[in-house]
Amino acid sequence: MPISLDRYGRTVATCSVDGADIGEWLVRNGLALDWPQHSKGKYNAAQRDAEYIVRGMWKGSYVEPWLYRAFIRAGGCPTNCSDDANAHQ
Repeated sequence: MPISLDRYGRTVATCSVDGADIGEWLVRNGLALDWPQHSKGKYNAAQRDAEYIVRGMWKGSYVEPWLYRAFIRAGGCPTNCSDDANAHQ
């Protein structure tokens, strides 16, 4: 179901199968992050559950894609972009 367009004109949507929200499933299983800019926090509880259970990406460290892109736009070197697991708390 289309929700909006991003700043590049791409469709932001909720995808579902048999009534199950695929985005929620991905976040709950630690395979994606809630991006409040578009979700308005819709998946926050699912993300907290995945983090609490240490599921998927929560087993290690990572850099949020939006922070990585901002770091690169600011002239940063990819190898210097922190993946400190403690930065997500």
